[in-house]
Amino acid sequence: MAFSDNLQFLRTRQGQTQEQLAEILEVSRQSVSKWESAASYPEMDTILRICELYQVNLDTLLRGSVEDSLVEDTAQYDKFMNRFSKRIAFSVGGIIAGVALCGLLEAKGVSEYLIGGFLLLIIAVCVVVIVVAALQKENFSKQYPVIADFYTEKERQAFRQKFIWFISGGVGAILFDVALLLLFFAKFPEEEPFESYAISVFLFIVSGAVISFVYAGIQEEKYKIDEYNRENNPTPEVKKRKGLINTVCAALMTLAAALYVGLGLALDLWSTAWWVFAVAGILCGVVCIVLNPYKDEE
Repeated sequence: MAFSDNLQFLRTRQGQTQEQLAEILEVSRQSVSKWESAASYPEMDTILRICELYQVNLDTLLRGSVEDSLVEDTAQYDKFMNRFSKRIAFSVGGIIAGVALCGLLEAKGVSEYLIGGFLLLIIAVCVVVIVVAALQKENFSKQYPVIADFYTEKERQAFRQKFIWFISGGVGAILFDVALLLLFFAKFPEEEPFESYAISVFLFIVSGAVISFVYAGIQEEKYKIDEYNRENNPTPEVKKRKGLINTVCAALMTLAAALYVGLGLALDLWSTAWWVFAVAGILCGVVCIVLNPYKDEE
């Protein structure tokens, strides 16, 4: 493959037009057209920018076959990220499902101490899975700090269709959940054990919706190879920001767990104090947005 063929392949694979590539490289569309027709070649600094833009080495771009170099996922990145997505999604959803299960136990008259211990056990297991998954991802990132973008535009388009269903399905489940809760209390009185049953079913459905949201979100990030490479080669300022985000979010989730247990033991609010986890999650999202180390670049 010649440089012209490699450039056209990379541009098309990213779904870019000649005009879009020209704008990124700060050249005219005619220049890009001439490069792809082998009528002329860019200057060396522009070639280096192309290498950085498409995460391809200079020798492959000029003399090799970019298409052949991207056909295999040698690091097994896709397989690893699929496993990571499932572990995080089901662990987060598992905590909410654990709260729902405790509501059912309360309705059955189980001791509040047993319920509290059971919930802490579920939270502990889920947190351990999350921590292990995060450490494994960190190790993977250190082992493979740069990944060649092997995903095709067809694969990305196929996932975008799935992503729509994951998000709309989760939203639909929550709306259905609210309607079901209203219909339930229209039929049954707002008293025990009916209230605990209703809240538990509500939380089980919310748990499923959360799993859908988290899984879809991580899967969407999986396809952003350029961001993965940028994240694993951060500047000192970015490292500092990311460390601060992790510290604040960890503190928020720890505080939420402690507050939930405190409210449960002191005020017997095991079935209703679950909102502290939702609030902590929202606050973590706000922290990530406010302290995003790349927000000035977007």
